[in-house]
Order: sequence, then structure tokens, then C-alpha cells
Amino acid sequence: MLPTCDVAPPPPGLRLIAIGASAGGVEALGIVLRALPATCRAAVVVVLHLAPGRSSQLPQLFAQRCQLPLREAQDKEPLQAGVVYFAPPDYHLQVEPDGCFSLSQEEPVYFSRPSIDVLLETAAYAYRRAMLAIILTGASADGAAGLARVRQLGGGAWVQDPARASCAVMPAAALKRAGADRVLDLPQMAASLALLGDAGDK
Repeated sequence: MLPTCDVAPPPPGLRLIAIGASAGGVEALGIVLRALPATCRAAVVVVLHLAPGRSSQLPQLFAQRCQLPLREAQDKEPLQAGVVYFAPPDYHLQVEPDGCFSLSQEEPVYFSRPSIDVLLETAAYAYRRAMLAIILTGASADGAAGLARVRQLGGGAWVQDPARASCAVMPAAALKRAGADRVLDLPQMAASLALLGDAGDK
């Protein structure tokens, strides 16, 4: 039986929250990002699949829905606590061992660049137990391998309940391959993230 539960704080000691979404992701991210408190002391990194060549206005889109500063990640930029970063379109976003971003234009993964797997797998090695990965709605299996790596290296894993997702393919694939520490609907996930800075990231 998969571990489905109600509201509870994220694991302690978080330094990074990595979120992956695809089809239906804008609405889901709006709920999740709105829940992050101004006291959040983890960096937050988001990969949302976008059509190739499409300019990203994600920081502007979510600016009125989030208490934290938002910006597009830049190559060689150090991650900062309490900032929400978005992967730029048509680049894979990686986290280096020194805690800085790097961008690459290697081949797409599941027809997507940026890839959720690339972010999660690189971030898992950099942050290990100090990381929480979240997989939301989506229409491919991107993120499943990355989530498995996060769990293998001691990080936490939350997955949106496929039965409640706009598109169940991505969360279902993640659960099949990696499992999860918690399987949550969006209201439960938002309420749990709202506890960051209260007990969850100390």
C-alpha cells in the first residue's frame, strides 16, 4: 500500500525542494507555490515542460501567487535559500556538486528539454538527504528515474495522487518506478508545504 497521508510538515533539514510538472502543471504549480511561506529556508527549483522555442514567462506568471522571489535559473548561478528558480526553456537544468546551476543542450529526455530527470538526478548527488523531490501532473514518464535516484541517495519524495491529477501518467510512472514517501492531493501538499519554516526546515 502506498503511503498516502494528510497534512504533515516536510522532513527537517531541507535545503532544496525540486518540483517537476508537465501537462496541467501551471494550475498545480499555482497551488503549490502559493503555499510556500516567506520563512521557507530551502531553495526551490521547478522544471515545467514547455514547447521548444517558447519564451518562458513563468516567474512573471507566478509572481502574484508566491511569497518568495522568483527568477529563471542562470548558468553558474549559486542556489540561494528562499528563492524559487525556473528551468529556462530548451535547456536541461543541472545542479553541480558545488551548489551552482549549469545549463546544457544535450538531447531531450522523453522529448523534453528541460528534463525533470536531469534536474533530479544531478540535485540528488549534490543535496542527498537535504532534498525533497515533488512530482506533479504530467503526460510522460520524465521524473521517474530521477525520483528513484533521489530516494536511493536519501532524499524525500512526494508524488501527487494520480487519481487527483489533471494528467495521471507522470505521477503514476513515478510511483511505479520509485515509490514515494507521501502520495498527496494538491490541498494536502499545499497545507504541508505551508508548514515550512514552522517545523519542516529546521
